[in-house]
Amino acid sequence: MLTHSLLRVRAGLVLSAGIVAAPIAASAQTTELPTITIDGPRAARGSLTSPDIQTQREQVNRTAGAVSHIDAEAYANSYAANLRDVLQETPGLLVQNRYSQEIRLSIRGSGLARSFHTRGIEILQDGIPTNLADGSGDFYQIDPSALRAIEVFRGGNALPFGSSTLGGAVNFVTPTGHTAVAPNVFRVDAGSFGTVRAYGSVSRVMGDWDFSASGTLTHSDGWRQHETQNLGHFNANVGRRLSERVETRFYFGAYYTDVKLPGSVTYGQAMTNPRAASAGALTGDQARNTYVQRFANVTSIAFDFGKLDITTWAIHKHLNHPIFQVLDQDGWTYGISPRFTGSFNLGGFRNDVVIGARIFAGSNAVQQFVNTGNAVRGAMTVNGRQNAANYEAWFENRFFVLPQIALTAGAKAYIAERRYNGGLNLNTVPVNVDRGVTYSGVNPRVGILWEPLRDVQVFANVTRSSDVPDFSDLMQTTAATSAFVPLKAQTGTTFEIGTRGRHDRFTWEVTAFRSDLRNQMLQFSTGPGIPASTFNAPRTQLQGLEFAGGVDLARDLTGNNDKLTLRQVWTWSDFRFANDPVYGNNTLPLVPRHVLRTALSYQHPLFTVTPAVDIVPEGAFVDYRNTFRVPGYWLLGVTASAKLPNGGELFVDLRNILDKRTISDFGPVVLYNPATTATFYPGTGRSIYGGVRVKF
Repeated sequence: MLTHSLLRVRAGLVLSAGIVAAPIAASAQTTELPTITIDGPRAARGSLTSPDIQTQREQVNRTAGAVSHIDAEAYANSYAANLRDVLQETPGLLVQNRYSQEIRLSIRGSGLARSFHTRGIEILQDGIPTNLADGSGDFYQIDPSALRAIEVFRGGNALPFGSSTLGGAVNFVTPTGHTAVAPNVFRVDAGSFGTVRAYGSVSRVMGDWDFSASGTLTHSDGWRQHETQNLGHFNANVGRRLSERVETRFYFGAYYTDVKLPGSVTYGQAMTNPRAASAGALTGDQARNTYVQRFANVTSIAFDFGKLDITTWAIHKHLNHPIFQVLDQDGWTYGISPRFTGSFNLGGFRNDVVIGARIFAGSNAVQQFVNTGNAVRGAMTVNGRQNAANYEAWFENRFFVLPQIALTAGAKAYIAERRYNGGLNLNTVPVNVDRGVTYSGVNPRVGILWEPLRDVQVFANVTRSSDVPDFSDLMQTTAATSAFVPLKAQTGTTFEIGTRGRHDRFTWEVTAFRSDLRNQMLQFSTGPGIPASTFNAPRTQLQGLEFAGGVDLARDLTGNNDKLTLRQVWTWSDFRFANDPVYGNNTLPLVPRHVLRTALSYQHPLFTVTPAVDIVPEGAFVDYRNTFRVPGYWLLGVTASAKLPNGGELFVDLRNILDKRTISDFGPVVLYNPATTATFYPGTGRSIYGGVRVKF
């Protein structure tokens, strides 16, 4: 019952994310996972700054909207190379591979046409932003091997994190000394295309102190030509309990990326010779090299009626990125964010509240050079500085008019400043630029949460969103020219209704949504003399259905506590222009109408076998004129794992068993031309990976 959660809060279980509402025992990741046995009481206890995994799951599921919680143990016995591998069973997310850890991540159409990195989603690690201050972000510092859980908050449901973008937020949670699955974990993976990965972690609790540290080294020659990657990840945190009510935790991270880029090709090249790199990638020796250091602190103070978290962070990033030009960037991002979450009695009724604020800024020195070939720097074309600052405040309140019904209201107010100053030297003509723009607004949110039965929730809400352009949108450069493009902020209203829960053998998560947008930021190539590649579309309409469900078809088949489970994920997307003066009601490119994944898992105490099929019945449009679609596909894969006598675990992961040729991602264009549209990334062919993990 709802009153149970209130009693737990008053007894001292303090929330670290979201607002208290009815707990449900099942994860929002629709299928209940096999029971994971963890030796020792330390792993189940959690702490003030980092609750145990069950508490984290309950906190996510208290959200009155579409959310998902993924226990990292769900994919531990597979080769999770990038975020697609860990998010592929989460509905509503478009996650497409390009190369290495570079993916397209879009939630409900967020950053839909961005042909690199991400926009419109808060990427967090341990509740701390990893995005740059202008809102842009990538995924290279997220190590799938080093995670304890993943929390997905779609759209306005991410308001407790301070996000009011169309896409919402994804929080990647690393283990602490209290929440790690074991004091020591080591694993070695290997497989196709010269892939080798080694991971190790050590976690300890020593009185009032605890720590956890992990490192991962990855090498792969890549499926395509010129796709070699070398990656290094290091994550650590140290916590200190100062008293029963105060705890502080320091986070450290260091990440490097050395990735060769295979480039995009024409559709014909992708389907006839998919392993070949583009000519430009080879002659320019295109690559992405990043060096990132992360420092952060979370200090939590517990009260009888709630908790105050004070978060501070600083991230240094250096980028060396030879592409059409050689990009050299170096900068710092830093911020502070206090947030209070609490529960108290208001006029005889239960009331839960979260109040937060954030000051989030950064400065980035940017230089660009002519790529004279083989990544050799020629004449400088850009020498400037990007400065961004954000001032944000938000609240969300839930008032329980009945023990099973809560009314939700909240809002976020923001001011976002973007300024570029520096010099350009294009076509040997020096130009000084000093331009800036400020965005501001208030995004309200209202909703209702109803728990008709224990472990069953029904919710509905309406949310206002804003997406502010980043510097890749505002300062647009081609090989011929450059300009500051003062785009408008993308705004929208999203309506959402859904349910999630579990009953007997069934688990489910179903959400329908519709977003009416103004000034959606869309991208496409126009011409060599026009620097802008991002434009505001006057009106667009994004609607869809997100479904994930599971059923235990059979239990205790052999008398050994085994079971057979069927899982189904289905995302239906209908994204289109709304009476556009040029494109009418055409469908937006990039997003297939239907994306499905079906998995049948046999789970035995000693082993697990899971065949799965990914189906896209009809591919997405490539162009805004809707003249050409990429073909649909279906891909068959199998994962299997077994427990070893010494307590270790062995896994095998087979992918694209039938070696289908597919298009995994592409960049949109105005009008498709088979001879010149070279924006396609071929999907990876047949591959096999295996590994051993030992916990002790």
